[in-house]
Amino acid sequence: MKVPFLHSTARRFGHLTSAILFLGPALIAITFFFVIPVVAAFFMSFTDFDIYALGDLGHLRFVGLMNYAHLFEDPLFWKALQNTVYFVVAGGPLSVAVSLVAALLLHSRLVRWKGFFRIVYFIPVVTTLVAVAVVWRAIYHPRFGLLNYVLGFVGIDAIDWLGDPVWAMPAIILLAVWKNFGYNMIIFLAGLQSIPGELYEAARIDGATPFNQFRNVTLPLLAPTSLFVGIITMIGYFQLFAEPYVMTQGGPSYATLSIILLMYQHGFRWWSMGYSTAIAFVLFAIVLVVTMIQMRMQKGLND
Repeated sequence: MKVPFLHSTARRFGHLTSAILFLGPALIAITFFFVIPVVAAFFMSFTDFDIYALGDLGHLRFVGLMNYAHLFEDPLFWKALQNTVYFVVAGGPLSVAVSLVAALLLHSRLVRWKGFFRIVYFIPVVTTLVAVAVVWRAIYHPRFGLLNYVLGFVGIDAIDWLGDPVWAMPAIILLAVWKNFGYNMIIFLAGLQSIPGELYEAARIDGATPFNQFRNVTLPLLAPTSLFVGIITMIGYFQLFAEPYVMTQGGPSYATLSIILLMYQHGFRWWSMGYSTAIAFVLFAIVLVVTMIQMRMQKGLND
């Protein structure tokens, strides 16, 4: 005769054992390759860890909040933060808008060969960013670049895209939008395909124009997808690094210096690891706050 209590306890123990066996390897990997390094980096941000401490830990000193205090007094950090925010504010919404327009076109009945265009638009996403940046640097060449060659046909003088502080960041934003919009386009397509067609049919019967259908049906039902796309785009754009590193090295006149590029320079060029990790955690705090603001705004709109 089975005892109900012992039987249910054995079942729960069996489920727990199965969960541990399935999740254990992944949790161990996450712990050793993510959690421990993040915790170690956080403690490192309170030290003066540099190339001397790398050779001999006896040179390592605890400096408390000195790295953070020096960071907020550094004009170069504020310049990098300004450039990064500019890139996020200008490039993020533009990338989302282009992705949404492309998804709407591919979802409509006006476009044939939809599978072909999905592949073509997604190819930049899977292309190596460094290789793309090298190609676009050639396109932006002030004398021999394809872009200035095309502009010359319409009577526009050649622009030093990567050598002019005014145009350098817009040039990088244009590259980033072209490189990344295909990923968000696929997500928007999935969201559009999940909207029941009966809603559009009911809206047409009520006399709604295509614009009204988009405003009153598509946009509200795409709100969760838009929130997800907006957050991942914002997080990705705050991590601007490869484009300015390959194309401008942060110039001209620090016009394209990003926070990640500044962190790289301090960490791997000047070997000031403690200061570099302090920059990383300040960036993490900024991204966290902006993400919470986005989620709160989206919740307010839904309410």
